[in-house]
Amino acid sequence: MHRSDYETMEGTERMKYRLDYLQELEAEAVYVIREVFAQFQHPCILFSGGKDSIVLTHLAAKAFAPGPLPFALLHIDTGHNFQETLDFRDALAERMNVRLVVGYVSDSIARQTVTEESGPNANRNRAQSITLLESMEYHGFDAAMGGGRRDEEKARAKERFFSHRDAFGQWDPKNQGPEIWNLYNGRKNEGEQFRVFPISNWTELDVWEYIRQEQIPLPSLYFSHVRNCVKRKGSILADSPYLIPHPQDEKVELNVRFRTIGDMTISGALESSASTVAEIIAELKEMNQSERGGRADDFRSESSMEDRKKEGYF
Repeated sequence: MHRSDYETMEGTERMKYRLDYLQELEAEAVYVIREVFAQFQHPCILFSGGKDSIVLTHLAAKAFAPGPLPFALLHIDTGHNFQETLDFRDALAERMNVRLVVGYVSDSIARQTVTEESGPNANRNRAQSITLLESMEYHGFDAAMGGGRRDEEKARAKERFFSHRDAFGQWDPKNQGPEIWNLYNGRKNEGEQFRVFPISNWTELDVWEYIRQEQIPLPSLYFSHVRNCVKRKGSILADSPYLIPHPQDEKVELNVRFRTIGDMTISGALESSASTVAEIIAELKEMNQSERGGRADDFRSESSMEDRKKEGYF
């Protein structure tokens, strides 16, 4: 459908079209998830506690209902996570009766397999790559599904649904096979892994409209709340003991919500009064900044995401 045709629709027609479109996206994601189960020996869901991984977990549960969810949830904990995220993660795992596996960056630092960054812009985001690879090897996971979407960032747009990783966990964007007629190739050599992105074709708006349709619970961080914040270089960060102070930091109390959830030291907040899913959807339709526009780690270089992915980052 052409955009002009959609814009001339009446409200009820638009809603029906969106519902049909969401059903197509859901069916595609469920198909990919079932392919993962069929092709790999020990796959898992990489669970960040963010909305995309929550939606992915919901889709995986739907794909195998009424049976139990056949995947463990793997969470990489930087040690600098929001407590709201950790509480939600634990409650979801208990409610769904699913195995939760946590890899701790602090353990990797203690093993000296990674060196903690120092300096005013230090964070543990890059260190997650090593902890992820160590956790997958230790638990024997040969594939990890995640909630990455192509609209998030240009490096993510290069990914296939089935994304090969070599024996060192590294990604080569030039060495990816075609995916024609919904045929996904999970063949790999011993020691190699795959990352799989069942909601690759979804947009941020699609995710939120699906959350509304399915009434999926989310951490409170996604909705407007009052928080002590730090304004830094165009980003609004949650004030926390993990932030290394900058001379130009401005500490303020703001009404904010988060569009992405991760390490507290890099997850940018958005000033907002949107406190319901419907209000967030309405707000998104008026925005022109990308979802990761407030992520402090993405400001390091234009290729920062791709560089991390080549090293093993999800």
